[in-house]
Amino acid sequence: MEYYLKILILALIQGAAELLPVSSSAHVIVAERFMGLDPSTPEMVFLLVMLHTGTMFAVIVYFWPRWQGIWRGSLEPGESGYQFLKMVIWATVITGIVGGSLYLIIEKIILRRLFGPEAKLEDLFKNMKLIAASLFLVGVFIILAGLISSKKKMRPLTVWSAVWIGLLQGCCLPFRGFSRSGATISLALLQGIPRPRAEDFSFALAVGVTPAVIGYSVIKLLKEGSTAPILDQMLPGLMGMVFSFLAGLLALKLLSAVLEKGRWHYFGYYCVSAALLMAAGISAGFL
Repeated sequence: MEYYLKILILALIQGAAELLPVSSSAHVIVAERFMGLDPSTPEMVFLLVMLHTGTMFAVIVYFWPRWQGIWRGSLEPGESGYQFLKMVIWATVITGIVGGSLYLIIEKIILRRLFGPEAKLEDLFKNMKLIAASLFLVGVFIILAGLISSKKKMRPLTVWSAVWIGLLQGCCLPFRGFSRSGATISLALLQGIPRPRAEDFSFALAVGVTPAVIGYSVIKLLKEGSTAPILDQMLPGLMGMVFSFLAGLLALKLLSAVLEKGRWHYFGYYCVSAALLMAAGISAGFL
């Protein structure tokens, strides 16, 4: 019973934080540490996969009517649903190339040279200093985007905008703490893209990237012979997926409301504060 309560807590944290620009991974990893769970174990990796699946479905349910409107032509003058889809594909391809390359470079070259042939990218999930630094940096980026974008001249989404956003998203993937949605929406705002369109595009990219990340994690577990976690964690994982889905829907409503009111930088203040609290916890030996 205690274990299921822990999963419920993690699911609610993941569902809320994944779809807000505050880095779900940082929050989930800190919560796991406080509850005595190791985020790098196969069991926790698979559980996180299930929680990500729940939030992905929340994104699809929430944004589907908006994406349908985009496809039907309710865009800015000169834009079309086909162009929007093309830019999503472009950005997703760039993300895959950059993110995949970084995964290989960090795990196969850097980590294994430093720590030996058994080193894995998941080992970075335990590095609280790196997570705190990533959260701090994305917080500063969000603050700057929120303050500067209000002075920007609005312009439509372009292929070059999509390429830059895809590039930044690819750089976010290997680093826990550097919020994907926070980074991509912030870059879109800095390029003068209207707030609703920045949100639509960022989460369209999430639907393109999340299945690939989930598939990669599951394949990696299977290659390592870690089939037991998948079987043992299926029931608790499904429970976590449902609760992360529900929390995700509520988080998306909050995100849209904050964006529409022009208070995007508030999320940056939260990230910076959370990063400083993490740093204090690390110094005090709590994390």
